[in-house]
Amino acid sequence: VRFAPSLQSCSLWSIVFSSLQGVSLTAAKERGQLVFLEGLKSCLDLLFGEEEEPSGQPSPLQFLSESSSDLKSLFDFVRTSLTPTEDDSWKGVVLLVDDLSVLLSLGATPVAVLDFIHYCRVLVCSQLKGNVVVLAHGDEDSEDEESEVVVNSLCHHSDLILWVEGLATGFCKDVHGQIKIIKRVSLELTGEQDHVQIYQYKIQDKNVTFFAPGLSAAVL
Repeated sequence: VRFAPSLQSCSLWSIVFSSLQGVSLTAAKERGQLVFLEGLKSCLDLLFGEEEEPSGQPSPLQFLSESSSDLKSLFDFVRTSLTPTEDDSWKGVVLLVDDLSVLLSLGATPVAVLDFIHYCRVLVCSQLKGNVVVLAHGDEDSEDEESEVVVNSLCHHSDLILWVEGLATGFCKDVHGQIKIIKRVSLELTGEQDHVQIYQYKIQDKNVTFFAPGLSAAVL
């Protein structure tokens, strides 16, 4: 598993994985099964500290200090991290990008972001037979055209879309939101329509409960 670039710290993700799934990210890093890039920390290091990684390679977020907004350095980091070694027995590579919208906020153009994802898909999905999981923020009512372009493009090329949003009726203490699961059957050119499932959910301390709309335990 590879996180790049992560908006949250590795410590926070370790707590989440340990609480919800009983998985130790620290142990995974020690076994070489996890490479984690803390995006915000890398930004601070680049802007106020060292501009190069300890290995002597440019920072993955080198575009912040250059006139060009391409994400080649970030992709090079991903490619290097995913290069298999002789002792690498880890199968099923997964690249997690959390959160893609941050790159737009840092000044990367939508074209640069979509190019980055395209090359990641070619590397991970086509060459390594793995999966790319991307988090991005979008709002149909938002005037942020750059985010809209990126989200629409991601939806167009994705096999599976999880669209999470709040309730249209507003806040509810027993139902925290709604998730739409869209399986893109249309990508297979079979003439079938996409499969869509809609659930509502409630976030608990160490669990998330899903149920069909209107079937919350609080109203039954």
